Amino acid sequence: MSNIIAFRAPPPRQTEDQRRAALIATFADHRRGPDDVFWLKENAEILNILECSGLGAPAAALAPYAGFYAALERRMGFFPQYYRFLLSIALDLESLGMPGDKAVVLVDWAARQGLAEAELSDLQRAEAQRLMLRRGSDPMRHDTGLHDRLRAFTARTATFAMPNKKAAYELTHIVFYLSEYGRRAPDLPAEARQSLHFTGTLAFLDQNADLLAEVCLAMRQAQMTPPSLWEAWIADEMRLYALRGPDAGPVADDYHEYLVGNWALAQAGRAAFGAEVPAGQVIFHAAEGRATALREMSERMFEGDTARSADWGRMRHVVTRGMSDTAQEVLLAAETATPDFAAFFEGFARAAQPGRAK
Repeated sequence: MSNIIAFRAPPPRQTEDQRRAALIATFADHRRGPDDVFWLKENAEILNILECSGLGAPAAALAPYAGFYAALERRMGFFPQYYRFLLSIALDLESLGMPGDKAVVLVDWAARQGLAEAELSDLQRAEAQRLMLRRGSDPMRHDTGLHDRLRAFTARTATFAMPNKKAAYELTHIVFYLSEYGRRAPDLPAEARQSLHFTGTLAFLDQNADLLAEVCLAMRQAQMTPPSLWEAWIADEMRLYALRGPDAGPVADDYHEYLVGNWALAQAGRAAFGAEVPAGQVIFHAAEGRATALREMSERMFEGDTARSADWGRMRHVVTRGMSDTAQEVLLAAETATPDFAAFFEGFARAAQPGRAK
């Protein structure tokens, strides 16, 4: 009888509600403290995603925020520079089921203090407007050209055919705010569709799942359908994520990519946030070793400076010569998925230079 093997049943899998509750708990209680601005950022993001995606959260899962919610007025008064984070958290907590109506008080106070007027960028003003309109106050009612300026930015397609992450994320967020995260038509100019495709192509070439997920989200919120290859790749990357428990390392991790990647899957009607979430602190790690074509393409283009052309048909052999096999595979996939790769490359090539005829 000494060789009997004991059977150990695998632990039961978490339910969807349990996974969401564990995600909320790790951001609310175990990664940072509420006096850290990065706590505000992370918690504003997870709550925003749960609210905007329609995934929601069990009422009991919001309990870790009870003390923070109770002190919102005091925090807003002392930290008005963080009013957008604080408004976002308050509004989403109430939308998700937190009892109370503090958000209307905070919005009224922020409007009377003129906090949106302290914003330097149109994008930040649009976010403030989107937040405060949720309680009926428009801090930008006097600026009738705000949305026109944002739409004009999205229409300059040349901006998005070359690597510029700041511009790329501004593009996706403009769509988020103008569409109220997909709740209304953003009325984008026709050129914005190409801008989104160019931005997604760059993100795919760079194998940047964070940015590509935001592009896919923005496309669907603008009533567009992202290339199926992009969403399939995001799904594959989300399945490869490792969620590790306490002592797994610093919290400077890949949490944002995990959140927006799964949000993009949910918006596409795919299964999302399926990974088991450890109790306590969680560190989010993307799979290592993603192949990227963008750097190698740029190097080939810059090395061939004198012969550079905007014609993809002429330049394809120049760009691919000497590229690694994995980079060429990514490039081929991007070329296949992009509706008009030649138009994208025309801007990416940057063939025009000061002192040289185009």
